[in-house]
Amino acid sequence: MCGRFAQSQTREDYLAFLAEDIPVRERDIPYDPEPIGRYNVAPGTKVLLLSERDEHLHLDPVFWGYAPGWWDKPPLINARVETAATSHMFKPLWQHGRAICFADGWFEWKKEGDKKQPYFIYRADGQAVFIAAIGSTPFERGDEAGRSFCKPAQGLSVTVAMAVRANL
Repeated sequence: MCGRFAQSQTREDYLAFLAEDIPVRERDIPYDPEPIGRYNVAPGTKVLLLSERDEHLHLDPVFWGYAPGWWDKPPLINARVETAATSHMFKPLWQHGRAICFADGWFEWKKEGDKKQPYFIYRADGQAVFIAAIGSTPFERGDEAGRSFCKPAQGLSVTVAMAVRANL
């Protein structure tokens, strides 16, 4: 499961990867033009998320972590794709809170003796990696409690890794 990733390019750079897939009329997405410049994005911080709200696409910095009102533990940062659609925790998010998180790549750690060595997984062609995300909606800048997201992990993250492995 991915617990750290990089989001270092500008929002326009990430959107350019989708330019052919997004109709021109929807390409006018409001966003902050400053480069993101984050090479070690950690849970509990805000990350750039592309989502649909009011029939328009939005790019917003959203808090990474999800904890419904009844949850009394630290916010969750990953959801297993195999169970997200049916679990008590994630089923409502799966149905109505899907989004895309842009990334340059993600970190995986390998235990080597008594230490853990991080490895950065990315596409060899430098293109963005698109990570499926689910969360409570609307995704509005993550300024309020409860507006957050989790990245589906395991099956979906592994699928993303396999899809780009040929280009690593």
